[in-house]
Amino acid sequence: MRSVLAVHAALLILLVSGCAKQPATTQASAPSPSGTPGAISPPPGRSQSTPPGAANRPAAGRTDGTSARPSPREFSETAALKDIHFDFDKYDLRAGDAKVLDADAGWLKANGSNLVLIEGHADERGTDAYNLALGERRAQAAMNYLVAQGIRASRITIVSYGEERPVCKDHNEACWAQNRRDHFLTKAE
Repeated sequence: MRSVLAVHAALLILLVSGCAKQPATTQASAPSPSGTPGAISPPPGRSQSTPPGAANRPAAGRTDGTSARPSPREFSETAALKDIHFDFDKYDLRAGDAKVLDADAGWLKANGSNLVLIEGHADERGTDAYNLALGERRAQAAMNYLVAQGIRASRITIVSYGEERPVCKDHNEACWAQNRRDHFLTKAE
C-alpha cells in the first residue's frame, strides 16, 4: 500500500512541476555555429491555451541565472545590429543569418560595455502560447550562437513577443516572413 502511495505522490509531483505558467529561462549552451536545428509543433489534436496574463507580458529571462535583469524598456535601437529571420515554424539559424550574427558578435566584442536584448518574434499563425514559445526558442538560438562566438551569456537577455509586435500587418507570406525574426537592442552596462 505504501509503495502505491509513493508512486502516486511521485506522479503528482512530476505532473505539477511540468505545468509551468511561463516558458522556463535556460542557461546558454554553445551549439555548433549552425545553431540548433528544429521546429516545434503543437501536440496533435490539442489546442494550446495561454496562461492567465501571458499574452500581455513578454517571456523574459536573464541568462546568468539571476533574477535581477534589465527591463526591455531600458534597451534601445542600435543601427549596427541587424535582425535575423527564420523559416516558417523553425528556430534553426540559416547560413545567411549566421553571417549577420557574426557581424553582430564583432560589434558586441568591440563594444564590450553594452548589454544586448534579443527579442524573438513569430508571425500571426498559431496560438499565442505557441508563438511565445517559438519566439523564445528563436531568441535562444541567436543567444547560443553569440555565446559560441565569445559573447558572455551574462550580457544577453532574451524576451519573446510571439506575434504581438509585427513589423508588417498584411496577411501574406511575404509579410509573415518579415515578422519571423530576432531583433537586437542594446543598453550600456
